[in-house]
Amino acid sequence: MSDALDAYVAVALDAPVAAHVRAIAGRLANPGVAAVLFYGSNLRTGSTEGVLDFYVLTAGPPERGLWPRVGYREFPLDGRMLRAKIATMRLTTFAQAAGGTLADTTIWTRFVQPAALVWTADAATRATVVAAVAAASVTAARFAAALGPARGTAADYWRALFRQTYAAELRVEKPGREEQILIHGAGRYEALLPLAWDAGGIGFARQGDEYIPALSDRAGVAAAWRRRRRLGRPLNLIRLVRAAWTFEGAGEYGAWKVERHTGVRVEMTPWRRRHPILAAPAVFWRVWRARR
Repeated sequence: MSDALDAYVAVALDAPVAAHVRAIAGRLANPGVAAVLFYGSNLRTGSTEGVLDFYVLTAGPPERGLWPRVGYREFPLDGRMLRAKIATMRLTTFAQAAGGTLADTTIWTRFVQPAALVWTADAATRATVVAAVAAASVTAARFAAALGPARGTAADYWRALFRQTYAAELRVEKPGREEQILIHGAGRYEALLPLAWDAGGIGFARQGDEYIPALSDRAGVAAAWRRRRRLGRPLNLIRLVRAAWTFEGAGEYGAWKVERHTGVRVEMTPWRRRHPILAAPAVFWRVWRARR
């Protein structure tokens, strides 16, 4: 990495967040938690409506098997009910994924985008998270150089990258989602691209607003991307199937989504809380009858 990139990432991770977001992060910081990251549209808008997105990074060696674990929790704060979706994984795994050494694309794709480091165990852990997020930027910028045009603006390279990563992942995004990311990123992506290329040892020339990267191993990086693209959807499908059985708080999350989108309140009985998948058909039947 480079000092310039690390410094840029460190400042970006200090993005201001709502006091309630920090309060929830503090509640998530149980023993064994190393850091808590906040990201998503609520970071951009400053709103606490809807579902807040957190990544909880824990101490210890890389986990075996699939990650992250995903859950949903509700937090009563100052007379309001705030809702959070929480992804949990080891910090060591997070760093490996951010550095592009794993087949996964979700970590570096997500954390090249804005995030806030809202809680850390200590200064050393903060430095580790900063380095991992900087590595995510280098990984993303390297693939952007291979997937983007021979020459173009910073937006051209990021646009090409986000289009490809959305296509590789099993995600439902509206057409033009990459344009929204670039618009809301303001000058972030323009500043980040040359910093990440410098840190990754990728030479480039600049002519006005256009960049001309000199990626010495373009064919190798493109081949590495093709492997990740082939694995992307199967891996995400496996994660979705796993999440259907392991999603903590799935019943509460589903009930909230149903009420929000249909106006029909679903009572959370103990059985529905323990068996959200088995309870789903009866819930859907009740909602259908209520809306007739």
